[in-house]
Amino acid sequence: MPDIRAVKVDGVIEEALPGLLFRVKLFNEKNEAGEPKVILAHMGGKMKMYRIRVVPGDRVTVEMPSIKDERGRIIRRL
Repeated sequence: MPDIRAVKVDGVIEEALPGLLFRVKLFNEKNEAGEPKVILAHMGGKMKMYRIRVVPGDRVTVEMPSIKDERGRIIRRL
């Protein structure tokens, strides 16, 4: 099995979408235009299991397979 290292970054929830998807603006990452990078993220398993709620404006930690991806998983609310 390959050793996959996930990248963890902090961000803020911009918008809640249907199906437990969220639009997250990352703090330290920029896109090509120099603006903060915005990705699509879903809730992690433990957060769904314990019914931890996140709303727009919450700070979260997002886990992504690589920093170039456009999707991620919310693993913690800060």
